[in-house]
This record gives sequence, structure tokens and C-alpha cells, in this order.
Amino acid sequence: MRTLVLDIGNTAVKAGCFDGPLLREMAAGLTPASVRELVRRWQPLHVIVASVAEAAVLAVEELQDLVPGQVLGFSPGTTPVPLRNAYATPHTLGADRLAAAVGAAGLRPGQDTLIIDAGTALKFDLVTADGAYHGGSIAPGLAMRLRALHTFTGRLPLLELPAPDATIPLVGDSTTGSLLSGVVNGTVAEINGLVAQYQMQYPGIGVLLTGGDAAFLAARLPPRIFVVPELVLLGLNRILVYHVDK
Repeated sequence: MRTLVLDIGNTAVKAGCFDGPLLREMAAGLTPASVRELVRRWQPLHVIVASVAEAAVLAVEELQDLVPGQVLGFSPGTTPVPLRNAYATPHTLGADRLAAAVGAAGLRPGQDTLIIDAGTALKFDLVTADGAYHGGSIAPGLAMRLRALHTFTGRLPLLELPAPDATIPLVGDSTTGSLLSGVVNGTVAEINGLVAQYQMQYPGIGVLLTGGDAAFLAARLPPRIFVVPELVLLGLNRILVYHVDK
């Protein structure tokens, strides 16, 4: 069964083309026109749309005219998922957080799992072995930290992240070096510290890293943290199949 997953984030529109559970193709930076073209080329039977942005790239009603099966608009507060949602305010929960949790539970059934989503925001989310999502934490992402330092000071420059293999010294000997050390090394220390706290409470917990900055951070984190770039897409597809099979 061919399905299409659309993940509309704060900075990009991503898509995943699935054949059953297998992710055959990924695309990012999509426009309404390129989404329509992707639908025509892939010819999915069913589609799921998840958005954390103000407006979806295409309305569910428009997509419904392009596919023969179901077009599911995913809303964490109302859409049933194959996971117990223990979040106290599900109506405020981001679609990407819950989708990543569903994806993690599918990859690691019956196991405690910590998800680190390093995107616009740095998010930690906990899925326990009993198949429940509990929530976690939200903090500024790398680019947001750099932008905040520029925006809320008088003289600090606005920096871009260097290449993933760039060396970030602990002691910055320039303003640029000091900014990168504070943001990058500080974020890495934050991640390592929080992971250690989760490991104390949940011995043997697995850690999955996803998001746009996952590759950049992975080079600076212990190998016990596994990178799964497509985690949100996998979770959304699992949610869609769950509804189609009901």
C-alpha cells in the first residue's frame, strides 16, 4: 500500500513516500505545486498531513481531490494514535513531538526510549516501555540561540552554524569562537546532562536523535545516541496505517 506523509514544520515542508512500512523516498522544501506533483508521481492511496505551522501547505480538502483513499489531518489533541498519550494538555502538543514518539515506539516496542529532536527547538520526549508518551522538555535550538544572542544584544554578530565536522574549541579566542563555544558546547553539555538524568531514572533507556541539526550534533555526542532522521515521518506513516486498518 502506497502512502504519502506530509510534515509541515516551522521552517520546511517534508514528505515521505512509503510502500507499506518502507520509506522509499524523502523530499524537503516543498511548495504547494511540488506537493501536487509528488502526489501525481507517487500515486499514494492514502495521505496524512501534520502541521505545526500557521497554515498547511495544502488544505486536506484539496488533497482529498488528488487521492482515492483517506486524507488524514493529524491533530495530537483529537487524532487517535497507537500509543497511550499521557500528556496533560494534548491539545497544546506539537504534531511532530507525538509523531516522533509513535515512530520511536514502533522502532523500539516495549522499551523505554528518549527522543531528542534537534530542530528549530531542542525537544526531549519520553516513551516508556508500557507504550505511553509522557512529554519531556522544550528549549531553544541551535539557530534560535545564535539569533537570540544577536537580537537581544547590541554588538554580537548573527552567526550561522559551521559544517558538521568543524572543530568548536572549548575556549573561544574571538567573539565568533566564543559564541560558537557557548551555543554548541553548551547545547552538547545540556544534552549529555539531561540524558544522564533520564538514564538514572530509566536504566537501559535508548536514545534516538532526529531533526535538522541531528547530523551536526551527532558528531559531538556519544555513539550510544542513534540518529534517525526520518523518525517523524515513520511515526506519521504508522499513525496513518493505524487509521486505515481500523
